[in-house]
Amino acid sequence: MDTRFDMFANDVSTRFARRFAGAASVVGRSSLPATVEELVSLRASQINGCGFCTDMHTKEAVAAGEDAARLHLVAAWRDATVFTEAERAALALAEEGTRLADAHDGVSDETWALVRKHFDDDQTAALLCLVAMINAANRLNVIARTPAGGYVAGTAASFHD
Repeated sequence: MDTRFDMFANDVSTRFARRFAGAASVVGRSSLPATVEELVSLRASQINGCGFCTDMHTKEAVAAGEDAARLHLVAAWRDATVFTEAERAALALAEEGTRLADAHDGVSDETWALVRKHFDDDQTAALLCLVAMINAANRLNVIARTPAGGYVAGTAASFHD
């Protein structure tokens, strides 16, 4: 696949990406478990067909010590027994928050209740911001056709101001 537009070779998009990464780092500094961050980012990226972000979040999760078997099961999380109840609530929020057009009310009351059961206010805020940020990142990369496969774990951290 050929890139339509190299987001990292243009001054405007590079400046935007740095600020975007800075905003995303707020989630990384929250009390939301890093494992949950990567699982949510991976699932939304799979749904949106973003190869670059799927590559990135799989490699970041592995670098953070995530088990490969769990990563292989993210797309089928409802049928897998390897995720905690809290992770399942976060994955449900990721799916429903990504597929807003599929349901009139967006995120279901059932999913919201599960999120609130397992996550405190700061973690819930971080989850909401994360779902919004990963969906935006997916759209940028899918539209620009940013290719997957070349991401090196830790690269995103170097993008923060």
